[in-house]
Amino acid sequence: MSDPAAVIDDLRAESDELDRLVAGLSDEQWATATPAAGWTVAHQIAHLAWTDEVALLAATSPGAFAREVEKAIAEPDTFVDRAAEAGLRQPPAALLAHWRTGRERLRRTLQDAPPGARFPWYGPPMSARSMATARLMETWAHGQDVADALGVVREPTARLRHVAHIGVRARDYAYLVRGLEAPKEEFRVELTGPGGELWTWGPESPAGEPRTEGGGSVTGPALDFCLLVTQRAHRDDLAVRAEGADADRWLDIAQAFAGPAGTGRAPKGA
Repeated sequence: MSDPAAVIDDLRAESDELDRLVAGLSDEQWATATPAAGWTVAHQIAHLAWTDEVALLAATSPGAFAREVEKAIAEPDTFVDRAAEAGLRQPPAALLAHWRTGRERLRRTLQDAPPGARFPWYGPPMSARSMATARLMETWAHGQDVADALGVVREPTARLRHVAHIGVRARDYAYLVRGLEAPKEEFRVELTGPGGELWTWGPESPAGEPRTEGGGSVTGPALDFCLLVTQRAHRDDLAVRAEGADADRWLDIAQAFAGPAGTGRAPKGA
């Protein structure tokens, strides 16, 4: 069983980085519009605070979490926005304190989870490690929205490997939520990390053998792949490349997050 400690530590580091980005903002800056339509910086933090709370419910009170799922099923197109709006009833300072308290409670809960524990979620059930990875992915993605809104360029870190990993592992889920059949063959994914290191998933092709129309491979910078699977940038604006018809199709629908298929972002200049 994989030890979740490292990814839990990285989740804390990712959260702390975003915290530093928003901690010194004025109330007016908290109201800055982000690339997510209708969402301000405050919406982004309120969403993270809410999802941390829901994750804590999943880990500690499955019955209460099941009721949250029922709400999501009843309002599939509005429940996320409603939760974010509810968080805005607090002034920014209180919202920030609320997020800090909630994410620390979740961190301790995941850290203390017994080996082999599985928690329900909107997608497949998760281990403590998978839950921490999912929370890191969301924190990074919504942090990207905040950084874009504030005109801040974030330095990519090795924590992107967690985001890329969940993006690869969620491949079949992206097909499922669209009512499509996932390819039977696993793709080869090769990404270049921030330090020039190569991160890989999936089988290697035998030397000298070309890819067939089925299956395929994906290559590119890890940052661009993470922006793609979190739907923070349009594929046309990224240096992620596919070889093979199935892999090419996947890049059009990839999502690393649970829930309904997102619409993604429009290409720059559109």
